[in-house]
Amino acid sequence: MRNYGQHNATLCGVRLARYDVTITMDQDLQHPPEAIPLLLAELEKGFDVVYGSPRKLPQGIIRNLLTAAIKRILSSIMGIDSVKNISAYRAFHTRLRSAFGNFQSPTMIIDVLLSWGTTRFTSVVVDISEARSSNYFFLTLVKAALLILTSYSTRPLRLASWIGFIMTLFGLGVFVYVIVTYFTLGSLPGFSFLASIIALFSGTQLFTLGIIGEYLARMFDRSMDKPAYVIQQMVGE
Repeated sequence: MRNYGQHNATLCGVRLARYDVTITMDQDLQHPPEAIPLLLAELEKGFDVVYGSPRKLPQGIIRNLLTAAIKRILSSIMGIDSVKNISAYRAFHTRLRSAFGNFQSPTMIIDVLLSWGTTRFTSVVVDISEARSSNYFFLTLVKAALLILTSYSTRPLRLASWIGFIMTLFGLGVFVYVIVTYFTLGSLPGFSFLASIIALFSGTQLFTLGIIGEYLARMFDRSMDKPAYVIQQMVGE
């Protein structure tokens, strides 16, 4: 009905696919159709998802570095560190869509959804043609990174917990230093005492917020409708 975004449109196509293998690619032929047999050959080796990785990155240096950083974040979120060459040129078994059959969030990344059904990912090198003017500018890529971190990961919440815990330890350390100085030298360093109190209380607040964040993380995980399991094949039916 309207433009919902690349990944949303891809999800629509995946759910309407009629064959055992689904292939996604850019419609401007930047992804070469003649490389499809290479992807299918890797699927026959037992992999479930195969990416067509460009032999040479077709963008500028800054854009390529930012794209590589986002791909590393994405592969880390997926829990598959061996996959660093994620791209929109991919072939996978259509049965993987059962892993995200109930997913309805308007903000989504198709690669993360595929990782809910399998860990057998790989990639092959293909020749990608020079890109035309892209709609993915710097701010768009930054927003994509934030989307990945906040939509599929609870790491930012846990980061607050760790910062609060470290600040609490720092405040306690400075406070112990102040107490030891008072009993050994007979004086109370005003600035150090004030700094220890501020660090102690601010760290406690951050740590408390981190605990609240842990509960929010549990609610967040449940809201994604991530499956508890996915059955690949029924035997004896």
